[in-house]
Amino acid sequence: MQGIEEKKAMVKRLNARAVQAKMDLHDLSEELPNNWQRILEVAQTAYDAHAALAQARKEAAGEQVDT
Repeated sequence: MQGIEEKKAMVKRLNARAVQAKMDLHDLSEELPNNWQRILEVAQTAYDAHAALAQARKEAAGEQVDT
């Protein structure tokens, strides 16, 4: 089981990844119709990053309540 500091560090890393994925999706939208073939790939990456972040935040919050 991860300690609270490890979970905070994980949330921080996942947050950075989610922000980057959001920016990549935004950048792609500005390039349209160029690179339209990448829409699903970039959107899936953003979705996965934000889902992982939400799960990590939920787990971190649960541990803080238990302590």
